[in-house]
Amino acid sequence: MHAEVQNLFVRIHLLYLAQREDLTVSDALPMLEERGYRVGEREIKQELEHLTQENFLTAHGDQWSLTGTGIEEYKEILAVLGRVSEELLVDSKKVSPA
Repeated sequence: MHAEVQNLFVRIHLLYLAQREDLTVSDALPMLEERGYRVGEREIKQELEHLTQENFLTAHGDQWSLTGTGIEEYKEILAVLGRVSEELLVDSKKVSPA
């Protein structure tokens, strides 16, 4: 997966994880690796900082938590992902494997 695309998915997953519990870089790393992402601590910290700049997360010490804006963004993402996944899954059945 191209790095920019992966970064977007990582951000979405970080929002998902943050709505469940406060995050640290060291906690997020194994969770993301389990989901198939190839990331390091530096990349995770950059994405957490990016989400903080967008006001979706707030930092306190070495932890990040979801903000009200982050909750609303996460809800919007879920709605879009639902529509996109329905469309992509239906269309993927029409495409024959190469």
